[in-house]
Amino acid sequence: MIRRCFIGLGSNLDEPLKQVSDALRELAQLPQTKLLRHSQLFRSDPVGPAGQPDYINAVAEIETELTPIQLLDQLQAIEQAHQRRRIVHWGPRTLDLDILLVDSETIATERLKVPHPYMHEREFVLYPLAQIAPDLKLPDGRRLEQLLEQCPMGTLEPVAL
Repeated sequence: MIRRCFIGLGSNLDEPLKQVSDALRELAQLPQTKLLRHSQLFRSDPVGPAGQPDYINAVAEIETELTPIQLLDQLQAIEQAHQRRRIVHWGPRTLDLDILLVDSETIATERLKVPHPYMHEREFVLYPLAQIAPDLKLPDGRRLEQLLEQCPMGTLEPVAL
């Protein structure tokens, strides 16, 4: 079964632009997976503990035959290859890969929650997502444009490469 998924990418350590760019290439190499498109890169303010560097974020759209848990395992393997350390919740990181959406599925397990539970309040997810899927509808029926109206862009800005 082929699933359409959206993946959020973020980094604020060890050359974040390179981390996110490399991760996009690595997504394209996942087994049974095709990278369809991705947003441009954005700079965003950090969420979480104070004193962190700014983040670089993007959203990618893929098609995959992997199950959501298999996809999660693959994404976590990419994070580990980028030396991801889970020390402080919402702390700085070399790479963060989040499954935002899987088709119109709702998943609620201990390891995985889809749609991503915070995506509706994060401009660094919604605006890149809108670049690649402006007509997107969430499993609960809300349209992406509705979420954008409730989540100002703030200081989010595209990164010129």
